Amino acid sequence: MNNKLFSNLFLSIGAMKAGTTWLYAVLERHPELHFTPEKELHYFYHRYVDNSYLNEKRRLKDAKDRYLFRYDPEKANIDRIRANLHWVSNYLNSPLDDFWYRNLFQLRDHQVWACDFSNLHAFVPEAAWPRISADCERLRVLYTMRHPLKRLWSHTKFHLQLTGKLHLLDEWTAGDYETFVRLPHIWDNAEYGAVLRRMKSGLKEQERMVMFYEDLHADQRGTLARIEEFLGVAPFQYPQPLLNRRFTESASRPMPDFFAKLFAQDIERITHEVETEGFVVPKEWQSH
Repeated sequence: MNNKLFSNLFLSIGAMKAGTTWLYAVLERHPELHFTPEKELHYFYHRYVDNSYLNEKRRLKDAKDRYLFRYDPEKANIDRIRANLHWVSNYLNSPLDDFWYRNLFQLRDHQVWACDFSNLHAFVPEAAWPRISADCERLRVLYTMRHPLKRLWSHTKFHLQLTGKLHLLDEWTAGDYETFVRLPHIWDNAEYGAVLRRMKSGLKEQERMVMFYEDLHADQRGTLARIEEFLGVAPFQYPQPLLNRRFTESASRPMPDFFAKLFAQDIERITHEVETEGFVVPKEWQSH
């Protein structure tokens, strides 16, 4: 008899703008992986870091914007819509506890893994990981990193684009850029070493996998095969047009000449911390 609260749970906790949306879109096709309608549930961040994060207002807004009014009655499949509405009902339930999270995967059928891709889970404290693992039949955690400077620039552009403030890219001084980039919700995503140390301390070796954005796109199928091996699922032939797609791309704007200089010492430190944890960084990281 299975006495675990969760069965097989696969978490992707990659840094923002480090390829996680592409991975989600591709791995969603694998027949042994089950994803909920929401890519980023953020439950463990809510439980262990900020217990106000998944408040009612946020979940109601998600339900309205993403699920309730986004289908065409002339084209929609009624079974799919019914399933989505059932899921939204669970998403809006209370209290927000482990049973709430488990119920979000109720529609899982024959798939081996329940999957949740949340960049905020990178900030889960190391002490929480053994607790999460103890509640799972099997736990697998994937962390993705990207050239720290390029990720910072992409994240900056994407945030301003998302908030309708893209014009600031042309108006900000070097000081304005530095002030913004060092805000915790931007900067903390760049602290790869801290995440790696938390993973190493809190997760067993077989439970964790680390990869680089640059390697992923240099050898897409090879990297996907490594993830399948990590999960112990069968190889899957992903359609090439899907692999060629790009998702949530930032505006195409060149990085200001001064941007790299603002963070040069930080980038050197972050790279050194990754190497200290035993990883060989991609050659692209050696040039800014």
